[in-house]
Amino acid sequence: MAHISAESVVLETTVAEQSAAVSPAVPIPVQKVKGKKRFIQSLQRMSSSPSLAKMGRTHSSGYRIGGKASASCISLSSGTSSYGSYGNSLASELSAGYSTAPSSAMNTPGIPFPSFDDKARSRNLSSVPIPDFRTTTRITEEEDYFSIPVQKPVQKQRSSFNFWKDLPSELAMQILSYLEPREVVRCSAVSKQWHNKCFDGQLWSILDTSDFYRDIPANALINIVTSAGPFVRDLNLRGCVQLREKWHSQGLSEACRNLENFSLEGCRIEKTAIHCFLLQNPRLVYINLSGLAAATNSAMKVIADNCPKLEHLNVSWCNNVDTRGLRKVVEACPDLRDLRAGEVHGWDDIDFMQILFERNSLERLILMNCDSLNDESLTVLMEGQDSEMDYLTGRRIVSARKLKHLDLTRCRGISHKGLETCVDRLPDMEGLQLNKCHSITDDVLTSMLNGMPKLTHLDLEELTELSNTVLQSLANAPCAKALRHISISYCENLGDVGMLPVLKNCTNLESLDMDNTRVSDLSLAEAAAMVRARATRITQPKQRPAVGLRLAAYDCQNVTWTGIREVLWRNAEVFRKIVKPTQITSSGSDESSVSSGPPQPQTVRTYPTEIIQLKCFYNYQPTVEEHTKRVLRADFAAATRLERKWAEFMIAQEEAGASGAGARRRRRRAREAQMMHADEEDGGVNGGGAGVGGGRRRRARSGGCTVM
Repeated sequence: MAHISAESVVLETTVAEQSAAVSPAVPIPVQKVKGKKRFIQSLQRMSSSPSLAKMGRTHSSGYRIGGKASASCISLSSGTSSYGSYGNSLASELSAGYSTAPSSAMNTPGIPFPSFDDKARSRNLSSVPIPDFRTTTRITEEEDYFSIPVQKPVQKQRSSFNFWKDLPSELAMQILSYLEPREVVRCSAVSKQWHNKCFDGQLWSILDTSDFYRDIPANALINIVTSAGPFVRDLNLRGCVQLREKWHSQGLSEACRNLENFSLEGCRIEKTAIHCFLLQNPRLVYINLSGLAAATNSAMKVIADNCPKLEHLNVSWCNNVDTRGLRKVVEACPDLRDLRAGEVHGWDDIDFMQILFERNSLERLILMNCDSLNDESLTVLMEGQDSEMDYLTGRRIVSARKLKHLDLTRCRGISHKGLETCVDRLPDMEGLQLNKCHSITDDVLTSMLNGMPKLTHLDLEELTELSNTVLQSLANAPCAKALRHISISYCENLGDVGMLPVLKNCTNLESLDMDNTRVSDLSLAEAAAMVRARATRITQPKQRPAVGLRLAAYDCQNVTWTGIREVLWRNAEVFRKIVKPTQITSSGSDESSVSSGPPQPQTVRTYPTEIIQLKCFYNYQPTVEEHTKRVLRADFAAATRLERKWAEFMIAQEEAGASGAGARRRRRRAREAQMMHADEEDGGVNGGGAGVGGGRRRRARSGGCTVM
């Protein structure tokens, strides 16, 4: 509610006199109200000035309706009246029946009231506008303070914010780079703006379709290659058969001009398209044309003329490429280090092998299934033609070869005579593959292994002439600690005699293939012990172990479920290690004292960090795989329970075979053996007379087991 001051009283009185002189008073009808409005009418107006403390309070309706206590009837003619006289005269008229007698308490001293003369009144009225009460809106009894609607401030509308549009293109490219290629192609269908950013060349600097080439249509792939052509550096179109008839459409073969790595393995492409790609990309370092019938010696000539920086060339299974085309590439590309030419003809060309010998830049040479390679050409590759001879040793004096990987798989023209020239010529050899070279003997292979201290991968699959002597020499070779992978599959003469020393000395093995050999449960147990000894143990059971050794031992007749159980038990083995704590010293204020009493030992459980992933007999494989899954998710209790239940099942099965149908089968075989070795007739005594018991004698028996 508003408070009354002296100036407001003067102004209202003056305005009321002028309005009364201008127009007669209009009576305002009084309406009876109820409820909240009636309560509001009964509120009294309080003075906000401390100088009017003795003024009486009038009813609010009297001030509004114009009763006898109206403030417009106050006389302010005396300009020098004190606070006491003003208060008494005002109280007598505004008391409205209330007592205005002074109390016994001390009153406030009188304050002179300001005078209001005509000049001051005219001066004040000239600056204050006179309101027209006939047109001014006032709060009536039907409309109080609480019924007035509250006006809320008008909020300004936010300007439309397009996050993707206002985002810098660099950040948008960085966000899209986390998506898979097929997801980016799907996002391109959202809008034109998304389409432009999804097919921006900055996003496709590396385009490898080997994982999704079956899921992406030809038109989308063409759109990616053509729009991102100038930015693409690594292009792998392996297996994209959907581009068979679209290599020249929309400028696909002419879009990429800055390629460094290029692979068309398994594609159906024309010869002209291959030449177009090779002619427009002189920066090529890696070229893979494996399995392309359209790749010919003319393509090799294009590579020799336009790609001088070439380091890797793969033309395996290209039937229309031979050593005549490869010779041009070798002569024109001095940085060539990796040559893969499996099943390529012409390796009996002595002149070409002499060029490779003189260059001595190859680090990887893959010649699998090259029937044209023979001992003479391999000798030229290792020693040359006219090298100086050492008459003491009978060998030529040449520098060591830089080869690190040599693959002679299924090279039937290679024998131990050709491999003898490789002895002590390959000190940097890391990977040697001699699979299915049946003419290799123990002596030459042992000599080669002694001269390869960096060997990590050794494949000797289907070498039927090898014996355990090779494995024993391998265990003592300089490369024993460096070996990571060994394959002796289908070497039927190799067994535990040679394999046990290898497992004891080659402690860093990660892959071991010994299927179809004579190894037994002893080799499996030794492999499990080797992994257990080299791996560290942890005390946190929630940390998942990793596969430390991949072991293949299927189709081995001497491997039983007992050896497999040994591997499973080692994989889920949990140690209980007793730790003796040291004496704890406690320091006091002046001196330190040692804690009394013997230290109490503590039991700590340790868990494995490496396990063996085993491939065994197909009937046992499901159990082995389930056990491996439980160990890899660190559920050792469940893995141990599975191993125990499986062992109980196998034992029960063997016992059932001993007393059930298996026992009856054994008894039947015993009776058949007894009939075969029954009593013979004694022809010398009774003249060979026939008859039961007569003229017969029993054959002497040892009294041993009657079961075969």
